[in-house]
Amino acid sequence: MPPPIAPLRISAYTATTAAGTGKGALLDALRTGRSALTPNDFGPSPLPTWIGRVAGLEAMPLPQALAAWECRNHRLAWLGLAGDGFIDAVLAARERHGAARVALVLGTSTSSIGATEDAYRALDAAGEFPADNRNPLVHTPHSLANFVHHALHLAGPCVTVSTACSSSAKVFATAERLLRLGLVDAAVVGGVDTLCGSVLFGFNALQLVSPEPCRPFDARRSGISIGEAAGFALLERAGGADAAPQLLGYGESSDAHHMSTPHPEGLGAERALDDALARAGIDARRVDHVNLHGTASAKNDEVEAALLARRFPARTHAVSTKGVTGHTLGAAGIVEAVACLLAIETGWLPAMVNSRTLDAACGPQIRLDGEQGEVRIAVSNSFGFGGNNCVLVFGDGAVEGPT
Repeated sequence: MPPPIAPLRISAYTATTAAGTGKGALLDALRTGRSALTPNDFGPSPLPTWIGRVAGLEAMPLPQALAAWECRNHRLAWLGLAGDGFIDAVLAARERHGAARVALVLGTSTSSIGATEDAYRALDAAGEFPADNRNPLVHTPHSLANFVHHALHLAGPCVTVSTACSSSAKVFATAERLLRLGLVDAAVVGGVDTLCGSVLFGFNALQLVSPEPCRPFDARRSGISIGEAAGFALLERAGGADAAPQLLGYGESSDAHHMSTPHPEGLGAERALDDALARAGIDARRVDHVNLHGTASAKNDEVEAALLARRFPARTHAVSTKGVTGHTLGAAGIVEAVACLLAIETGWLPAMVNSRTLDAACGPQIRLDGEQGEVRIAVSNSFGFGGNNCVLVFGDGAVEGPT
């Protein structure tokens, strides 16, 4: 087991999802049990499914100073950065530490591939990208991080993490290592993914896309609903009496089992959980809330439910929030980290939106209904396609040391 780490202060955080811009919109949807999923209208030949689409992106071009980076994914990133005063918080951190001492670590599963799809659909007579979409700033897997690095005028390390659905959870782990090694004094972490044909039709080809709004852990679940989102957090070293929420621990693992199916006993997921709790210096019995990966696919939910049942006490409140936002893929880790931070901040333990009857594999930890309570410690699970796992542990800033 790894040794405990020093907690990191989460100085600011935000998320923009289909529920709306900023964490207030997400909290409102979680409080009211409102699903933001809508019938799919994306692309020239929409699949018969439901999606979590951020409204209005097509009418929100980037500011003129950033126009060279124009694409849908960067529009969503810019919209997300504008939420909850996040840009101002980053600029203040840049002033405190210096631009070269602030890292940027972003997760994405597709980056700006939607723009590349558009280019291939409009090849000219010579088989080349059209002149208005022949942009090397956009057509690269590192495009998102390069764009945000430029937009925030940062000069520190700039890192892209692309490990499917665990991408923007693993950014917290990368940032902790950069801070612990003294390479930087602050880190902006997060993730952005927008809807695109590669993802919608790719998951549909694997028979994982539901024709109805997703129902995580429901006995009659029929697959995932894909969404899009942007989320960010600012991490700094914690110091003294600090009421801000904190990153307490993280765990990472790989199943090394199958290209698309999780380990049937959840061994990789459990290893990530064990390492996260060890780094946080706590026992699973102290966890008040778990935001589950819970995609509403048959096998993933079954494996995760079994892991929860054998590791957590009955009092732990566990739900998946993908019935609200959809599965936002490379942005899922940061969106669900924000949901955990909101639970710590407000004490609201959300319901499992859209789900009606829990699968028999679920233990008492997995709930259909929301409730008000005290949340001191929250865990977020992100289990990526093919068995790439990350578990994060967050605390309220007053959590005492290892037990």
